[in-house]
Amino acid sequence: LFGKIKETMSSNRASPSVSMTRLDEPPPPHPNRLVPQSSSQPQAPPSKTHSRASSFSSTASNKSCSDSTLNNVHLTRISEPSHLKGLPQDFLSLDPERPLLHIDEKGNEYKYFLQPMKMSVIFILFVEMLERFSFYGINYTTTAYLTGAYNEVWNADMSSIVASSYVSISTAVAYTTPFLGALLADNLLGECMTILLGTLFCYIPGLLLIALTTIPQLLGEEFNHSAIRWGLLGLWPVGTGAVKACVNVFGAKQFHPILQSSLIESYYVNFYMCINIGALTGGILVPIVAQWNVTVAYFIPVCILGLGVLSFALGTTKYVKPKPKHEMNLCSRNALARILGACGCNNWRRDQRARTAASILIQPKQSKSKIGIGTISLVSALVVPFNVAYAQMSTTFIVQGSVMKNYGLVDASMMNNADAISVLAFGYAIGNIFYPELSKRDIKIPTTYKFAIGSAFGAAAVGCAIATEYQIHRVYDQTGEAISVLWQAFPYFLIGIGEIFAVSAAYEFAFAVSPVSMKSLASAANLFMVGGVPNVFCIMLYNACGSWFVNSRGTANIHKLTDYSSAKVVNYFWLLEAVALFGVFVNILPSIKAWVERIEEAALEDIKSPMSTPVIRKNLLKRKQQRMESSGNDEETPLVRAQKHANYLKYGSGPELVKMGSMRAGPSLKKNRPTHPHRPLRVQSPAAQGSNTTYVKVGNVLVPRPNEAPN
Repeated sequence: LFGKIKETMSSNRASPSVSMTRLDEPPPPHPNRLVPQSSSQPQAPPSKTHSRASSFSSTASNKSCSDSTLNNVHLTRISEPSHLKGLPQDFLSLDPERPLLHIDEKGNEYKYFLQPMKMSVIFILFVEMLERFSFYGINYTTTAYLTGAYNEVWNADMSSIVASSYVSISTAVAYTTPFLGALLADNLLGECMTILLGTLFCYIPGLLLIALTTIPQLLGEEFNHSAIRWGLLGLWPVGTGAVKACVNVFGAKQFHPILQSSLIESYYVNFYMCINIGALTGGILVPIVAQWNVTVAYFIPVCILGLGVLSFALGTTKYVKPKPKHEMNLCSRNALARILGACGCNNWRRDQRARTAASILIQPKQSKSKIGIGTISLVSALVVPFNVAYAQMSTTFIVQGSVMKNYGLVDASMMNNADAISVLAFGYAIGNIFYPELSKRDIKIPTTYKFAIGSAFGAAAVGCAIATEYQIHRVYDQTGEAISVLWQAFPYFLIGIGEIFAVSAAYEFAFAVSPVSMKSLASAANLFMVGGVPNVFCIMLYNACGSWFVNSRGTANIHKLTDYSSAKVVNYFWLLEAVALFGVFVNILPSIKAWVERIEEAALEDIKSPMSTPVIRKNLLKRKQQRMESSGNDEETPLVRAQKHANYLKYGSGPELVKMGSMRAGPSLKKNRPTHPHRPLRVQSPAAQGSNTTYVKVGNVLVPRPNEAPN
């Protein structure tokens, strides 16, 4: 190395026309690192004109045009063919249909579309839209169906509190079982297969069983409560959880993790809009048909979801399907035996069952990332107060609306669609106008402030419900009549605005900061905090505040105005108001804001290109040979020639003497003490024979200090 340094120094003295690399110029781009070119970076002052620069003036002008093209687009928003001109070859594949390439840490190559939203994500969004149609079509009408609002002769004959508890339990199970789907997707089956199996073996059979309970005397002479429990509390929510844990992550994985990472934010806005399109259509069609025939209404989601699964299967050839990590450890048999022994299970048969169970129980390996699932769950818990208010849409808001006067075909179940309309209208405005305008001005709303804004809108929605409650009692006391159900438009409308800020931000945070091998598990943890914990909390509130839902006769049947007027439901709404305001207060605390920002910064440090391994080096060499063969035996592509010439103009033709960093994007794996960029390095030169010469690092080359140089 020192011999090369000495040789290069002597050649520089002999040919002063060769310009030296300046201190303010960046080093050459690392082959495994994408360095964005920003117009805000300081530009090197123009150097003196020399012979080789004048001989290649036309090529240099083409290079400047290419640089200007790159400066007009962010390197994490690659979506057009013109954006490929300045990309390193290691990010390009030989497939013209899928030109973007990514290699994971195990050397697996994945090719991506330039516009995945149009080519593959659309199939995922379509099945999610139809799945939400089926889910909300049932969810919005379950309380009314169980209490006998649609059929007074054939129903479950449940009180409002029991029916609301059933709905909350079902929703809690639906938002808890994503952990099972996440384990299957991340470690065994992958997202695509988990979605298909969960839908075909749990989701559709559960919907079918619920629909069969609506047919009189089909499953027994009396209403079959066992069948409704299996369908409503078992198969249907388990299938929902398996799909919800995977579908949003699977859609985000269709984007290149580096070159298209900035497009994921827009994807989640579109994803949430598709959720509400499905909720809107299902919330309108199913309740209207249920007023005429509840059996026909409940068979519609079965057919719609079947159509969605078929369309999803048709797009399997277009999906980027990352391979599952298969990082599952079997629990220790001895450890499990000790646990059972502590419980008094020491006989041979139970020990045999312990051995059998040990082969079934699995747990994921510990992640190497600084951010674990527990941390993501704690951050997602910040939206629990808002989601407690959100959970009232399918429970107490329905109970309140059931004693209000219908507006034509619009009843309490259909009023849920005001929430979907609000999300669609304001979601488009916020995602396509508000956020882009803030991005142009380099303004980013902190994640906790988004949670606080959502909680504030949730508190405002509960406040409108309180005002509606007082209006119900005032009009009934004066005239004995019911008010219009349209009064509930205000609470639903405000809840929808809060969803855009709180829930979509929680989805984005869980995907952005989670390790690569635990995306689905992080999504499951987020869903558990968004839907599971709030509904469990609501069930506890129902039981603790049950006396407020009792009429003057001492019964819990308050689905009629005469009974509802003597209940104290308004006290329950005041309690919800306090919970939502508590969420606002917690999320605006500076300590909470700083904690979440530290987590996001730590996640950015973990987002690096994969470490160099023999498999990756072998694949890189193979692709380099394929590129050379495709361009001819001794010929190079114009892009390669232009890139080589650009490096020649900037750095000259001398050998690269100093390797900066390692083969991964980020600091070296060796924990060496970093040297100051302008601090002299004392190097023992072999030619000096005992004399010390002080060298300074200039660009990529070690050169003598200016005061010690001959010239």
